[in-house]
Order: sequence, then C-alpha cells, then structure tokens
Amino acid sequence: MRSGRRPRRWRARAVDAVLAAVVFGALAVQSVAVAVSWGGGYWWFDAVVGAVVGVLALLRRRHRLLAAVGGLSVAAVSVLIAWLAGFPAEPGLAMAVALAVLTASAVRALPVRSAGAVAAAGLAVVVGSALANLESSSAVGAVNAVTWLGGLAGGLVLRLLEVRRRRTVARIRRDERLALARELHDVVAHHITGIVLEAQAGQLDARTQSGGERVRASFAGIESVACEALAAMRRVVGLLRDTDGAAPTTVAGLEELVGLVERFAKRGGPSVDLRLAETGQGWPPEVATTVHRVVQEALTNVARHAAHASSVTVSLTRDGDVVVVEVADDAAHTRHRRGGYGLVGMRERVEALGGSLSVGPCPGAGWRVRALLPLGERR
Repeated sequence: MRSGRRPRRWRARAVDAVLAAVVFGALAVQSVAVAVSWGGGYWWFDAVVGAVVGVLALLRRRHRLLAAVGGLSVAAVSVLIAWLAGFPAEPGLAMAVALAVLTASAVRALPVRSAGAVAAAGLAVVVGSALANLESSSAVGAVNAVTWLGGLAGGLVLRLLEVRRRRTVARIRRDERLALARELHDVVAHHITGIVLEAQAGQLDARTQSGGERVRASFAGIESVACEALAAMRRVVGLLRDTDGAAPTTVAGLEELVGLVERFAKRGGPSVDLRLAETGQGWPPEVATTVHRVVQEALTNVARHAAHASSVTVSLTRDGDVVVVEVADDAAHTRHRRGGYGLVGMRERVEALGGSLSVGPCPGAGWRVRALLPLGERR
C-alpha cells in the first residue's frame, strides 16, 4: 500500500537525519576537545574511524548484518591501534553512538543467532576498550558500556513489539478466515439443502411418469451425494471453528447498509451520504457480505481517527464485472492515520475474493477506503 510506505520512508529519513547530526556533531566536538587536550596531531584518527562507522550506521538498512560486522570490525581495530600507538581511547563518543545504532538494528531484525552474535561482538568491543584503558582515568569504557546496553535494550524492545504485531496480524487473519468459513457453510448449506429437497420432490413426481425406476434411482443418488457433501462440509468447517457452539453466521448484505449508516449517525458520527447505484441483485452472498464488512470497518476508522470530519460519503457502483465500494471523509490531513489491525482483516477478506483494497488520503483533504470486488468468472 503506497500510502503506508511513504510515511514510513519519510520517518526513516528523518531518523537518519537526526542520527547523522548527532554522530557528526559529536565528531566535531570530540575532535576539538582532543586537539585542545592532546595537541594538534591526534584528533584525525578518531575523526576518521568515527566517520566510517557513522556512515555504516546510516547505510544499515541495506544490509544489517554486513553493516554491523563492518562497524564492529572497525571499532575493534581502532581500539587495538589506539592502544599500541598511544592515541586517545577508542571507541569515541560518536563511534559509540553509531555502534549502538548498529547493534539495535541487528538485534531488532536479524535472525536470533546473527543478532546474538552481533550483540556478543559489541560486548567484546566494550570489554576490550575497558581493558585497554585500565590505567587511564578516561570515562570511555563507561560511555561505551552505557551506549551498548542502550542499543541492546532498544533492539530487544523493538523486536518484541514486532513479534507481538505479527502474532496479532496472524490472529486477525485467522479470525477473518474462520468467519469466511462459517459464511461459506451457511451459504452453501442453503443451496445443498435445496438440492436435497428438489431431489426428494423429484422422486415423488417420478412415480407417475414412464421410466420411473431409473429416474427414482438417479434422484436417490443426487440426494445421497448431496447429503454426504453437506455432512463432510459440516465436519470440515467444524474443525475450523475455534469456539465450541459458535453461533451460525448470518450473511449481512446491502439491505443492512442503511441500518449500519443510521447506527453510525446515532453514535454522534459525521453525517453520511449513502449512494447505492447497485442493488446487489444476483450478487454472490460472499460479495454482499464483504461490501458490508468494508463499509463497517471504514466507518469505524472514521469514528476513531476523523471524528472532526463534517461528512462521509459511502458509494457503491459497478464497473463491468467489478463492484466498487468507496468510503471517503472530508477531514483535514492533520497526520498520517494508522488504520489499525482492522484493515488487516478487511484486506484478507477482499483479497480472498480476488479483489483489491486501497487506503490513503484523498486529493486536497480527507481519507478514502476503496475496494474492488470482482464478480463471476474473474473471481
């Protein structure tokens, strides 16, 4: 969904801009401090290695593992060279911040073994720096330890939040599929029951016609197969249900949209202009149910994120063999709206029918949810 990717891209750029300002600002301050306290020839080494690790931190999203390995390698070599050559202690403040970012990035996104290896390597650099500066009164060791712990903690928190989000998305998708399975049962069971009734009636009618025995046998076979299919489907759908004794799902169609809009208005929401260019005649029940579900979720998002909107338009049209349902409000673009996990279930349902869902800002002002649902052979 492009509307969701753009804000994430801008947030990433903003974070990188802040990181660049912090790292290279720290490099400038530290270079001046080293030049003042150590003399003119010592500041360049810290500036070079700090800039290299800072650049790797800015490029971390291209390959997190390589960036982390490269940054830690440069840090380890700089600690050794500084100790042997008598340079100021490494890693400096700017490099320590960059290493913390690389550690957080690796712990957040890499597989468990790779993330653990990067965290352990970062700890080794911290310990090595502390051992190399035991005789000095420098606070470099403490700074490195604090920044490493901060990067590790930040990465773990973000990793746990991502795991929680994925589990929630998986649960919502599963629940939506189970709802579809129950609707499938209700719809198909209705048709199969009709087949059974017609077969039974056919057996009665065939008694008065010629060749009745063959006709009765044929209808008996139809009845038998239909009953077996119905029983098998009930068993399969029963396995899909998470709760015992779940109530049968009712198929909500277009006739329920008016009531849905009225209930939305009674709860104090914006006024809704309902435009139904289609009556839903001849639509598959699952399409009508999905239209109702899309409108319901879209209105819920309006109530949560755009309560200041003055009006909402709900339109239902048909373009060839595709049903187009659109819900748009006129709220100002104050900030990017996060639709929450309800959009996950909505998208799962729409795509299960071969359709597509787009969510994003309208030109000028407002927010729009638009679903395309194919009918007939395309579906």
